[in-house]
Amino acid sequence: MREPTNPPRDADHDPERQARRDTRSDEEWDADPEPPHTSRPPLAPEARRARLLLAGVALALFAAMLVAKLLDSADAQQTALFYVGIPAVIALTVILTARPRSAVGTALATTTVGLALAGPFLNEGVVCLVIAAPLFYGVAAAIGSTIQRSRNHRGRALAVAPLLLLLMAEGIGGFSLLPRDDTGVATVVVQATPEQVAAALAAPPTYGEFEAPFLRAVPFPEPVSATGSGLRVGDERHVTFSPRRSLGINTGTTPRAMSLRVAQSQVSATGGHLRLDVTSDTTLARWMDLHAADVTWEAAGAGRTRVTWALEYTRTFDPSWYFGPIQHYASGLASEYLIETFASTAEHATAEHAAERAGA
Repeated sequence: MREPTNPPRDADHDPERQARRDTRSDEEWDADPEPPHTSRPPLAPEARRARLLLAGVALALFAAMLVAKLLDSADAQQTALFYVGIPAVIALTVILTARPRSAVGTALATTTVGLALAGPFLNEGVVCLVIAAPLFYGVAAAIGSTIQRSRNHRGRALAVAPLLLLLMAEGIGGFSLLPRDDTGVATVVVQATPEQVAAALAAPPTYGEFEAPFLRAVPFPEPVSATGSGLRVGDERHVTFSPRRSLGINTGTTPRAMSLRVAQSQVSATGGHLRLDVTSDTTLARWMDLHAADVTWEAAGAGRTRVTWALEYTRTFDPSWYFGPIQHYASGLASEYLIETFASTAEHATAEHAAERAGA
């Protein structure tokens, strides 16, 4: 007959074992191994990539701000080294340190954050930031795409380096790929006689809003009022523009104005020519060096006059292949706007004259 087996005793409720445990010396207690600690599970690849990406973005923005401050102290904020070098620093830092899955997307996203911080930290204005944004995005996308396609072919990325250095060299030591001197020209036929056009040019104008979508979207400084009159050599004009609105921290608006003096004047019954030299300018000084405005008008038929307005300037921003066409296009639109402004005064005088004749 089998003897009944005793059930296993719980170790924690075993009196003999409990007694042995309670009577152990301190040395025996100290020698008892510690219970094993539960280790954290390893990070998933997505989480590790996210951490690296965040670190790369922070490092890229810090490097970009440092480069911007160095270029600012070296008075190189208008060179290609600023507008091409900074987005290149952002893109390269993120791509090389974070190893993102999409180099182009990450570079563009980081550039967006950098542009959002550029206004407050660099004390930039709305105009400069809006105009420079496409250039920043273009350089970041180009570098990201090049590195992403050449990860298995290192030689391709190295081949782009000389081109990048050439593009960044503009503005250093006066180097420029395109001529700096340029002229924005516009020609409009207005419904007024040459005498009425001359009278409108001699009087202070009444400025209206920009009609060109480009000038409204950027937005460029708008003329508000003008003082001064006359078409004789030495006559002066003083134009007040809308104030500059900076995106810097704790900064307000800055007044902007331009002064001009009549340098050449030829007026006749069939047309004329007027040259206004810019004597001072706090409006476009950060954008271009405006020298003069040349206005020519001539009869274009009965009661019509062809007016040509030309703005002579020197480009002060680089790279030339980007800012050159933009400044040329904008100055042409500004010339057209000025013609339309004075044409409105001349055409209004024509309508009043016609009404007077009809009443007589």
